Amino acid sequence: MASFMGRFRLSSLITRCSPFLQQSQLKSLRLTACPMGAYDAEFEEAKKRLNTLKEDPGNENKLKIYALFKQVTVGKCNAPKPGVMDFVGKAKWQAWSSLGDLKQDEAQKQYISLVNSLVKAETKDQPTTGSRSQEKFKTLLIHRDGGVYKITLNRPQKKNAIDFQMYEEWGQALKEASDDKTCTLAVVTGAGDYYCSGNDLGNFANVPPDGIKAMAEKGGEILKKFVAAFIDFPKPIIALVNGPAVGVSVTVLGLFDIVYATDKATFHTPFSQLGQSPEGCSSYIFPRLMGSAKASELLLFNRKITAAQAVERNLVTEVFPDSNFQKEVDTRVKQYAQLPKQSLQKSKILIRDANIAKLHQVNEEECKVLVERWQSEDCMNAIMNFFQIIILIRIINELRTSLPPNPTPNFTFKEGSFCEGVKRLNSMFPGNAVRSFAVSFDMQDAYHYITS
Repeated sequence: MASFMGRFRLSSLITRCSPFLQQSQLKSLRLTACPMGAYDAEFEEAKKRLNTLKEDPGNENKLKIYALFKQVTVGKCNAPKPGVMDFVGKAKWQAWSSLGDLKQDEAQKQYISLVNSLVKAETKDQPTTGSRSQEKFKTLLIHRDGGVYKITLNRPQKKNAIDFQMYEEWGQALKEASDDKTCTLAVVTGAGDYYCSGNDLGNFANVPPDGIKAMAEKGGEILKKFVAAFIDFPKPIIALVNGPAVGVSVTVLGLFDIVYATDKATFHTPFSQLGQSPEGCSSYIFPRLMGSAKASELLLFNRKITAAQAVERNLVTEVFPDSNFQKEVDTRVKQYAQLPKQSLQKSKILIRDANIAKLHQVNEEECKVLVERWQSEDCMNAIMNFFQIIILIRIINELRTSLPPNPTPNFTFKEGSFCEGVKRLNSMFPGNAVRSFAVSFDMQDAYHYITS
C-alpha cells in the first residue's frame, strides 16, 4: 500500500489540500445547470451520462468538468481568487478562470466531448473476452477452470488500486474459493499493466476533520479483516504478479504459498515516506524471509526492488520474461490444480498452523499501530507535503501548452500567475523534469511518481 495509512489521514486533508472534487459537488453540477446555448439537449444528455461512470474520472477531469460547467451556466469567472491556504478553492477557481472568455456554446461543446470520451474510455476498458465476474463482484473478475479459482483485480484505469469495495470483494472471493468444493487452489493477478497500486487515494475523500479518529478505527478493522482472510485461507494461494506492486499488495505476498512475477514487476512499500508503518504481517514475515537488514530496507527505508531482487530476498518464488509470463504460469497452475485437493490442504495446515495464532497477533498489533499512525502529526505532515506536490503538478499540467521546451526558474507565465509553482518544481526535480509533468495526472498517478 503505500498504505492504508494515508487514506484515513488523507481524507480530511483532501478537503483542505487537494483539488479533488467531492461526489456531492459533482452531483450538484449535474442537477443545477440552466444552460442557454446551442447544445442544450446534448448538454443535458451529457450530464446524465456522467452519472453512468463507474470509475472516478480523476482530479484533472473533475476540475475540467467543474470549470466547463461553470462557464456554461455562469459565464466567465468573476469570483474573487480564494486565499492562499484554500487549496481546493484555488484549484477550482484556477480551472474556471483558465477558460477566460470561452463562449458558452463552446464550453457546452467541450463539456459534452469530455463526458463522451470518459464514458467511451470506460466502456473500452471493460473486458470483451474470457469469463466475467459474477454480478456481485464489481471490482474483480472471477474465473473458475479445472480446480483453479482465479481472482483478477479489475480496476486497470486506477492501476488496480484498492478501494473499500475491492477490499470487501477480495475477502468475499477468498471465502467463496475456500467454500467451493471444486476449487483446488486460488490465484490472484491484476488486469492491465499493474498488479496492484495499493490503496485508492479516494478512499477517504469525504471524511471531515472531526471524523479522523472514527475513520482510522474503521480502517483498522477493514485492514485487519482483509489480512485475516489470507491468514485463514485453507487452500494453496498463488500470486501472479504481472506488473508493479505497491503497499499492502506487497506485504500480503508473505502470506501466499507461491509468488510468480514477470521481470517487469517491482515491489515497493513506502511506509515511512508517508509517516506510516508496515501491515499484512510483513513486520513478522519479511525479516524471516530475507533477514532483518534486507527487510528493513523495504519496510523502514522505502526501497523499491526489482523482481530479481525479490527472488534473492525470498519474497518471489520465480521470475519469468514478460513475453511468455502468462504462458509459463498458466501451465504450472494447471499442473498444480491436478494434485489431490485434500493432500494439498492437509499439508498447508501443517505448514501454517504452527504460526497461525502468531500471525493473527501480529496482524492485530500492526493494525493498532496504523490506527495511531493515521492520526499522528508526522503522518499529517507527510500527507500535506504530498498534496502540495500534487497541486503543483496540476498547475503545470493545466498550463502545459504554455511551457517552453526548457522552463527555467525565471520563466514567467502570462500574467505571472504560476511562476512560483514552476520555480518550486524546478528546484525539486532536475533537468527537463518539469516538462515531463505535461501529461494527464490524477492523484494515483502523482502518488506513484512521488513514491517511486
